[in-house]
Amino acid sequence: MLAAMPPTPTPTPTPGPGAPRVRERGDACPGALRLHSADDGHLARLRLPAGRLTPRQVEVLAHAAEALGDGRISVTSRGNAELRGLADGCGAELAALLAEAGLLPSPTHERVRNIVASPAAGLDGLGAVDVQLWARELDERLCAAPWAAALSGRFLFVLDDGRGDVTGLGGDVTLVATASGAALLRLGDRTVRVAADDAPRAALAAARAFLTAARAAGTGAWRVRELPEGHGADVRGALAAAGIAAEPVREPVREPLPAHGAPPAPGPLGPRALHVLAPLGRLTAAQLRALLPADEVRLTPWRGAVAAGADPGRLPALEACGLIARPDSPWTGVSACTGRPGCAKSLADVRADAVPGRPGLPVHYSGCERRCGHPHGDWVDVLAAPGGGYLVDGVPVPRTDLTPAVTTARTAPGTTR
Repeated sequence: MLAAMPPTPTPTPTPGPGAPRVRERGDACPGALRLHSADDGHLARLRLPAGRLTPRQVEVLAHAAEALGDGRISVTSRGNAELRGLADGCGAELAALLAEAGLLPSPTHERVRNIVASPAAGLDGLGAVDVQLWARELDERLCAAPWAAALSGRFLFVLDDGRGDVTGLGGDVTLVATASGAALLRLGDRTVRVAADDAPRAALAAARAFLTAARAAGTGAWRVRELPEGHGADVRGALAAAGIAAEPVREPVREPLPAHGAPPAPGPLGPRALHVLAPLGRLTAAQLRALLPADEVRLTPWRGAVAAGADPGRLPALEACGLIARPDSPWTGVSACTGRPGCAKSLADVRADAVPGRPGLPVHYSGCERRCGHPHGDWVDVLAAPGGGYLVDGVPVPRTDLTPAVTTARTAPGTTR
């Protein structure tokens, strides 16, 4: 059941202008059963549809981090969890722990369960539909469809409850709930309207349409945006084959997809929920456990966690244990890649060098030009430079001058990213 991940192959050359990208191999994304070898040990990436963890799963994940890894849980930009520093030979024990906790419902599909949903859905009264319920149904249908295992580990479903908080996260299939009781489904540049009750089935049908188009194109596309011109997915045909009624959305759009909105601020979410951020996207096992008691914990694409059914009065205690619990914290919106010593490609220990500046635009520290885990939308790009120092939005800055440079960039109107 467990496979060690092979060394990362030579990347496919980027095609010239107008030429379709051809991928000659499958994606190399790690999973919970296919581990990646890094400089700080093995890495496991655990897909958590909608970021959801039951209290029991919180305890198991914290235990796995302490017993098998470096004691921390990294929260990814898709609300998934990573365990790092895993020792050789621990894969079978990790798989058994996760499976017993219900975190591996399908070994053949574990890397394709990439589902992001509005984390505050059903908690604060702002969304049109509780898309967390859509996420659970979609995950069940995804794992039950043998063909869906052929999706790449990078293919992404995004489910927005109408507030616009996750529409801009680069989904391959995006569902948006509307106040009229319908759902807008977007695949690439095509948008259709379906009944809300059909939304999870429609999302899965759209993914199947992508796979059909990708096979016909023969370019090995991992994601919708990689389909070559003239090989778009037949969304309406796939929906019709699944028995789902769909109405095309044309200009002028009566119910346009909402603009990419801001994530919820750290703090209370309604009367019985709270939202915190993990410093630089990493939780200690103790910090993860501190979110309990709660009905459930939802890891978020902003590298934080929502504790549903938790008393917001606990926020000061969570802040005291190192979590970001106030919207005015300068560390709100600050993220970083792994950096040294965990990543061989990194030019610097970006996590040690990171400074927050003043609150403003999100800022991401990257150890190399891959910029792993960077946010979507507008953000300040802090990139380690060869020979030392950094580039802040392309401008060379010594490490000792990062604080004023990042402050200026975060508070400047507009950015290139």
